[in-house]
Amino acid sequence: MMLAALGHLAAGGSGPAPWAMVAGTTAVTALAALLAGRERSTTTISVGLAAMQLFLHELFAYGDPSGTSLTAHPHGQGLGEGLGMLVAHLTATLITGWWLARGEAALWTLLRAAGRRLGAVLLLLFLPTTPAALPRVAFPAVVPVPTRGVLRHTVSRRGPPLPAA
Repeated sequence: MMLAALGHLAAGGSGPAPWAMVAGTTAVTALAALLAGRERSTTTISVGLAAMQLFLHELFAYGDPSGTSLTAHPHGQGLGEGLGMLVAHLTATLITGWWLARGEAALWTLLRAAGRRLGAVLLLLFLPTTPAALPRVAFPAVVPVPTRGVLRHTVSRRGPPLPAA
């Protein structure tokens, strides 16, 4: 909302009225809540942004004395004149839509990876650990190593070899 208000102000209009900021914030929040919950495509994000930019532009221009509206625009100054305003809005929509779609894809990738890790950790935490529930594995019998026999008189000296003299 603040970016839209600052863009409107920078384009030659006056700052939006307080009631327009409240109405715009409510509308943007409602649309964001409707679109939340799953990953959206770049097209869906860009179309939603374009619709909200048109709505916010008209809302801000409604109470503006200069009347820089896209639908009925009298001769104004700067980007307020027809085609320049439309090009500015479309450019901002395309760049912002691409940027948000890339960020959303990265966020959903991170959330899926975190969900897989959390699932593995929860599986390990809640796995039954009582001895009766664990499968029994038969171990081979241990064969004792003879302590006397062939190597009885062998001398073993540990350590590095001595240097040649």
